[in-house]
Amino acid sequence: MKQIKAFVHRNRVSDLIHTLEASGFQRLSFFDVKGLLRALSAREQEYSVEFGDQVVNEVQMELFCEGEDVDRAVEIFRRIGWTGRADAGWVYVSDVEQVIVIGGDKPPA
Repeated sequence: MKQIKAFVHRNRVSDLIHTLEASGFQRLSFFDVKGLLRALSAREQEYSVEFGDQVVNEVQMELFCEGEDVDRAVEIFRRIGWTGRADAGWVYVSDVEQVIVIGGDKPPA
């Protein structure tokens, strides 16, 4: 199993969710984060006193999928997450060592 972590502009998230779901991907979560993507407009950027610099409100999306589906998922993130700029975000792919289902027949002793 693989974990795909993508940092994207907020305005691309809805299209990404719908496209990923339509493509059969289900293990998806997302988080509001602050980052250093190049702002698309001044409205997307704010000064962070905590970090002492301008930051952008981004979304971190995480998708878990089988290894054979990684290329297809990454292509969706790259195509649908693109804002028209060369540096529209980042996609990271990592191995998942173990998957454990919560629930099932018997709880652990």
